[in-house]
Amino acid sequence: MGLSCGIVGLPNVGKSTIFSALTSAQAERGNYPFCTIEPNVAIVDVPDANLYTIQRHIQTQKVVPAQVKIVDIAGLIAGASQGEGMGNQFLANIRECDAIMQVVRCFGGSTVVREEPVNPAKDMELIELELCLADLETVGKALDRVARKARTGDKQAVLELDTFTRAKTMLENGTWLRNQEWKATEVEALKPLCLLTMKAILYVANVADDDLDAKSPLANQVAERAKKSGASWIPICGDLECELRSMGAEDRASFMKELGIAETGLDRLVQSVYRLLSLQTYYTAGEKEIRAWTIHQGTTAPAAAGVIHTDFEKQFIRAQIYSLEDLVAYGSEASVRAAGKIRTEGRDYVMRDHDICHFLIGK
Repeated sequence: MGLSCGIVGLPNVGKSTIFSALTSAQAERGNYPFCTIEPNVAIVDVPDANLYTIQRHIQTQKVVPAQVKIVDIAGLIAGASQGEGMGNQFLANIRECDAIMQVVRCFGGSTVVREEPVNPAKDMELIELELCLADLETVGKALDRVARKARTGDKQAVLELDTFTRAKTMLENGTWLRNQEWKATEVEALKPLCLLTMKAILYVANVADDDLDAKSPLANQVAERAKKSGASWIPICGDLECELRSMGAEDRASFMKELGIAETGLDRLVQSVYRLLSLQTYYTAGEKEIRAWTIHQGTTAPAAAGVIHTDFEKQFIRAQIYSLEDLVAYGSEASVRAAGKIRTEGRDYVMRDHDICHFLIGK
């Protein structure tokens, strides 16, 4: 599955700096509004030490990590839902992403232009209000579309009318739709609308290099809003992460140890997004390659095979599966097989995190 995350925020909060730090791509980092106009896009390998653990026990020609697409989107301003600033283009770019990473400025200083005092809580409220207003317009148009058909008694149209009416009321109250309880049929009705407030959101507090533990009053505003809304958040110092990215591996490890940093911002961000979207990883391993694949929790074996190629789901016969732990314990796949630890699973098998799989596919 292709995973994509959109970096959003007000102008000059450090979105492009964070993007550059996470991806090694050199996005323009200006200290003026709308430095980013066209979205910057990078495909990033998902950090995964398990791949190299597998490689120690299975000889292979190459290792292929899972990947995530990160999109740095133009800064949003008040009125974006009505087309102000980069409004409509901005919102269209967000709709294409699986998750929203909202960068919030949590550092002071005058090196980056800002007309108003730094206020993370106000920034977050403004962006989420604009997303709610954009969704309100989308839902309003959908209601107009289904109302006439619902009056004929069409069951699907009646369901959509009830669902859209409920969503409209929530949005009018500034409620983030993803945080509400929805029936499966309602979720399916809302899905074609690509609503922004149905997307998972991760707050990224862009902190100063003297606030890496995010204990400042500004960072606390992000933590409090995340707790209140049931969202996730992580602190990242964009400037420091850019510096780490520019170093060689040995110097980077030494500098991180000196600062007491266990993981890079990319490591922590990807882990947070995986938790946010309820994702997990499985592996295929053989002589040609060891590869990581991303799936949702609860995915069955045929659907997991379908991530490799869509035809594999239809032609799935069975899977031979063993755990990463057993590979480490027994030292090789042959030894795992000899110990009887390789399981044959059918169409109803629900994949577990870090399964290692061989799929038998028909023709």
